[in-house]
Amino acid sequence: MLDVRRLRLLREVEVRGTLAGVAAALHQSPSSISQQLTLLEKEVGVELLRKSGRGVQLTPQAQILVEHTGAVLQRLEQAETDLAASLDEATGTIRIAVFQSAALALMPETLSRLARDHPRLRVTMTQREPESALYETWARDFDLVIAEQYPGHAAPRHVELDRVALTSDTIRLAVPPAAAGGPEITDIAQASRLPWVMEPPGVASRHFAEQACRVAGFEPDVRFETADLQAQIRLIESGNAVALLPDLLWLGREPSVRLLDLPGAPSRTIFTSARIASARQPAVVACREALHAVAGDAISGQSSAAPRAKPRM
Repeated sequence: MLDVRRLRLLREVEVRGTLAGVAAALHQSPSSISQQLTLLEKEVGVELLRKSGRGVQLTPQAQILVEHTGAVLQRLEQAETDLAASLDEATGTIRIAVFQSAALALMPETLSRLARDHPRLRVTMTQREPESALYETWARDFDLVIAEQYPGHAAPRHVELDRVALTSDTIRLAVPPAAAGGPEITDIAQASRLPWVMEPPGVASRHFAEQACRVAGFEPDVRFETADLQAQIRLIESGNAVALLPDLLWLGREPSVRLLDLPGAPSRTIFTSARIASARQPAVVACREALHAVAGDAISGQSSAAPRAKPRM
C-alpha cells in the first residue's frame, strides 16, 4: 500500500517546482522531504525525480502517480466535507485570500458576522492578488479566495475550483477634487496630459487601465506605481495623479475625489472560489453566506447614497 503522505509530497514537487519550495510550504526541512521521496521511490521501485538545473523534474512514472494522487486527495477532501456537512456548526479554521479593495470594503463586516453567528470558527485572512490567490487555493494553501475579473481580462481557471459570483463593481475615472486645482477634466480623453497612478504591471487592473487609455486614444503617462489603493487615492486627492478606481473603495463614505463615468460604464466582477471537493464544508458555506449578505447590503447602501460627484461644468 502506497503512503498517501509521501504521494502528496510528490504532487507538491510538481506544484512548487523545487524541494525547497515544498519544504517552505509544508514547514518541513528540505532533507526531510528528500528522505520521504527516497522512501517512496523504494516503495514503487522506479525513479521518480531527476535533477534539472536548480530544481527537480518528475519522471513519466512520477507523473502517473501525481495524476492518481490528485484524485485521491480530492476524494479524501470530499470525505472530510461530507463528514463536516453532517454537522450543524461551522468550526475549525478557514483560510481566506482576498484582494485589497475587497479586504477593506467587505471583510470587516463579514468577520463580525462570522464571529457573531459562528463563534467556534477561526478565520485567517491574507491579502493576495487574485491570479496568485486562485493558484494557491488550488494548491491547498487557502480554502476560499475572493477574486476579481476585469472586462476583457479573464481570471485564471483551475479545474478543481468552483466559481460563485459575489457582486459587480463599477469602475470610474478618479480626478483631483476642485480644491486641488489643476486643469478641467470631464472625460478620460482629457486626462491624457496628466500623470497617472496605476498598480504594478502584470495584474488585471493595470492591463484594464492601460487598455482603457489606449482605446481613448493615448498612452498613459504612468509616473506612479503602487498596489496600495489608499496611496493612489492620496495622490489623486493632492492633485498629483489621476486613476481608474472601483466604486467599492467608497463603501460607507463619500468620495474624496471627483469620479467621472467611463464610456460603456465598465464594471469588474467579484467572485469567490473554493475547491469543489470542499465547497460544501460548513466553514466555506458560512463564509460565503456572510460575504453575500455584506455585498448585498453594500449594493443597497450605494444605490441609496447621495448622488456621485459630478465634473465641474
